[in-house]
Amino acid sequence: MKKSVIASLLILLICFYSLTGCTHSQATQSNGKTELTLWTFVPQHVEFYQKMAKRWNELHPDRQITLKADNFPYADMHNKLLLSLYSGVGAPDLADIEINRFPNYLKGKPQLVPLNDLIEPVKDKVILSRFEIYSKDGKYYGIDFHVGATVMYYNTEILSQAGVDPDQIKTWDDYVEAGKKVKAKTGKMMTTVEITDLWSYWPMVIQQNSDFIDRHGNVTLDNKTNIKTLQFLYDMIEKDKIAQPAPRGFHHSEDYYAFMNKGEAASVMMPMWYMGRFTDFMPDLKGKIIVRPLPAWTKGGMRSAGMGGTGTAVTNQSKHVKLAKEFLAFSKLSKEGNIEIWKTLGFDPVRWDVWDLPELNAPNKYTEYFGSDIFKTLLSIKDEIHSPHLSDKSPQMNQLLRSEVFFNTLQRRSQTPAESLKAVAEEMRR
Repeated sequence: MKKSVIASLLILLICFYSLTGCTHSQATQSNGKTELTLWTFVPQHVEFYQKMAKRWNELHPDRQITLKADNFPYADMHNKLLLSLYSGVGAPDLADIEINRFPNYLKGKPQLVPLNDLIEPVKDKVILSRFEIYSKDGKYYGIDFHVGATVMYYNTEILSQAGVDPDQIKTWDDYVEAGKKVKAKTGKMMTTVEITDLWSYWPMVIQQNSDFIDRHGNVTLDNKTNIKTLQFLYDMIEKDKIAQPAPRGFHHSEDYYAFMNKGEAASVMMPMWYMGRFTDFMPDLKGKIIVRPLPAWTKGGMRSAGMGGTGTAVTNQSKHVKLAKEFLAFSKLSKEGNIEIWKTLGFDPVRWDVWDLPELNAPNKYTEYFGSDIFKTLLSIKDEIHSPHLSDKSPQMNQLLRSEVFFNTLQRRSQTPAESLKAVAEEMRR
């Protein structure tokens, strides 16, 4: 059985390379440049990497590179990369790996190159939790594009009509009381809750120093904190009536964008990378939305969580490991690279020491939309941004949260928060 599975995987891999061609870079091209290959699943990442490759060549005339960056559909890229690493042939020099898939590449002995020598020199200048999510046994294997700091996006027009000052919302209790005022005076919802994705629930869990899995890999999904948090979301919808399920169930649907663009809710909690959804799909809210820390659960509690992400890795099949690592560090750990991440991608870069630089506070489409204090807000919470723990159980558990827990608790209301979380937790412990 095992041999037949391996044979099938190899056949799939051969078919893939017969169509796409071999991706291994040659040692040196005729023009004297070294080719580095990179796989990603986001077209905008290709644009960023090509900019950084051009800049690398300007700064390193004696170590020129040609970057062959290929963009594939999400599932195809991750499956092909896993097949390549499993078979030992055909992997690129560098690859973007989405955070929910990353645990699959850390099983057993990782076929990725440790990056500690790149990260250690800048540990005091970065949000370290964003590197720990791509680590195993003290070794770092991925470097993210962003912090993914979860914030609250407030509609100041609606809050003003209700007489609510968003800067006076310090705790989640304050948030609920503000929501009641908004509902009473405007008829609008204070917020929306995702029932087919994790962005409404997981950050609230993380900011309480809880998680679905602990740092040892134990399932903690049904602990008291997580049950209380899901009950809180339920109560905002059913008891306080200041929230509703997001149209189409999540915050990335066209229906949801239209709902928010019409000013139907006074706020939404999402990571910083969601800013691009506002600018691209909710143009009528320009100048009305501000970025603020999350309410804390208790006075002095954490007001954010680092969510989402893509870790870029160097594979152990690279013929140019040293050069690939140096280019990766230049692209995603240098000050110049972090500034370019903001300029090109609109992400909150992992180096917090660039957040107050003029380049990150210069006028652009984001400052025009959200105001000029975006990174001032981030600096105020930089020590409060923890990230989730991940394991090989995470993909299945997160899918069960989407398909069963939220649906049964918040939509169908056939189970209590405790019942739904315990059911999934017990299944994951088997």
